[in-house]
Amino acid sequence: MPIDPDELSPRIKSPEFAFGQDLSHMSEHELAARIAAMEDEIGRCREAIKARQATRSAAAAFFKSAS
Repeated sequence: MPIDPDELSPRIKSPEFAFGQDLSHMSEHELAARIAAMEDEIGRCREAIKARQATRSAAAAFFKSAS
């Protein structure tokens, strides 16, 4: 049985929303779901920022004490 090359390529999940997308065709429920997805993503970004800041602070403290 031959292998289909399309089955070998990684599956890329399409984004749930795109900035600047036309909203006129969306229902109230779809718009609320879009806002919830964006708020979840904002929360994820904020957590990533906190992690980066903690790493930077730890590195700064380490190198400050090492000198």
